[in-house]
This record gives sequence, C-alpha cells and structure tokens, in this order.
Amino acid sequence: MTKPPALPDQGTSTRPYLIRALHDWCTDNGLTPYIAVFVGEGVKVPAEYVKNKEIVLNVGFEATSGLKLGNDVIEFKARFGGTARDISVPVDHVIAIYARENGQGMAFPAPAGKVPSGAEVSVEGAPAAPGLKLATPQDEAASDDGSGPPQEPPPHRPALKRVK
Repeated sequence: MTKPPALPDQGTSTRPYLIRALHDWCTDNGLTPYIAVFVGEGVKVPAEYVKNKEIVLNVGFEATSGLKLGNDVIEFKARFGGTARDISVPVDHVIAIYARENGQGMAFPAPAGKVPSGAEVSVEGAPAAPGLKLATPQDEAASDDGSGPPQEPPPHRPALKRVK
C-alpha cells in the first residue's frame, strides 16, 4: 500500500477564490458586490474616502472598468467625483465581501502585522456604504458601557456592524 504524497505545509490562500465566488454570486443574483478593505501598505485608493484605515468599494461591473480579481491583487478603474482613478488592493487587505442590498457575504482576518506609520497610502474607489462599518473585538470592548452582556465576535475576525 502506498501513501499519498505529503501535502505542503502552506497551500495557496483560499481568499482570492472565495472573493471571486462571492463576486460571481452577487452578480448572478442581481446584487451589488462591495469589498471592505484595510488600507495599508500597497493599497492604492483615494485617501479622501478612507476612514479609520478602512474603505468600502463597489466592485460591481457597472461601477468599475477593467476589473481584475487576481490571486494577489484586485485592480480596476473607478470614478470618484467624476474623475477616473486606478484602484489596486492586495487580496490579503480585503477584510470582507458582501452584497450591498442584503449584507450577505464573508469576512476575513485583517492582514498580519501592523502597517508602519508613514506607509504610502493612496485610495481610489466608491464611498463607504452608508450605515455599515467594520468592528473589531477591540472596538466592541472599548465601547461596552456595561449595560448588558458583552457581545464579542469570534477572536481575530472582523465583523460587519450596522450603525444607525
């Protein structure tokens, strides 16, 4: 009896495949795919739309030109205030992909390591989705006023939180 070949310790990331699958699902169902991005080194987006090192981008075919959902980088052109801008987002900086209309999608862990202060950041994409923000477990703990049991998302995972 022969053993199957040993699997490598690190395979390729599933993140780009899941992003493409959810993008396809949104498109096939007439929904608008949005990605939430941690803005750090290597992210090229319009800085005026970045809040708390995060930006939400509409990656629907109607809002983009030349969309490439690659294994390492997501690239496209989008208009901001009537001006076409080049957008480039490393796949490991995508922290969520979801449908704008119903919020269904998937969240991913933020990129490992801290972004050095002074890292080059340029931001281009659609303005943040109204009423949505990404919350981390640290945000939840900091905003707990003690009026009820703490509601913490699973450790090391961002969670989408509707803000009214």
